[in-house]
Amino acid sequence: MSPIPNRSLAAAAVLSLAASLAAAQVNEPEPWKETAVTPPADWNAERAVEFRLDNTATLRYAIDPKTVRFDEDGVVRYVFVARSSSGALNAFFEGIRCQTAEVKTHARWDPDARQWRTGSDTWQALENRGATRRAWQMAQAGVCDGKAPNRSVNRIVDSLRNGRADQMR
Repeated sequence: MSPIPNRSLAAAAVLSLAASLAAAQVNEPEPWKETAVTPPADWNAERAVEFRLDNTATLRYAIDPKTVRFDEDGVVRYVFVARSSSGALNAFFEGIRCQTAEVKTHARWDPDARQWRTGSDTWQALENRGATRRAWQMAQAGVCDGKAPNRSVNRIVDSLRNGRADQMR
């Protein structure tokens, strides 16, 4: 057997592999880029709709439906309000990234200064324990539809208040 056909086969294989790699690079999605956000100036704790996530919560939770937004980066952002039985109020401008099951607190409300203060720069994994438990429960309860945002403010609010229609209670 002559060495020329083997070289031709090897060259063809290399060219085929190079073409496959080039095609794969063309089809790769762009890396995710977070949208620049600012907290809503018109949020209102009195307008916020209360909901209950679990039976052990001592806080009253609410979400201001007028602040729910679906940004181009695939993140559902909203103002979340927590009230204690004594009336103390905490408000957070948060985002849940359903695709990767992450949450970020963009800002915290400072009631004394009556303005938003910068939150975290990092996304945290949603888990059913610890600091992200409440956001995990909200994602499960209706903010997310699997790995996609639930694209209806009314469905999100209704699901948080009454439970998801597609889940057994």
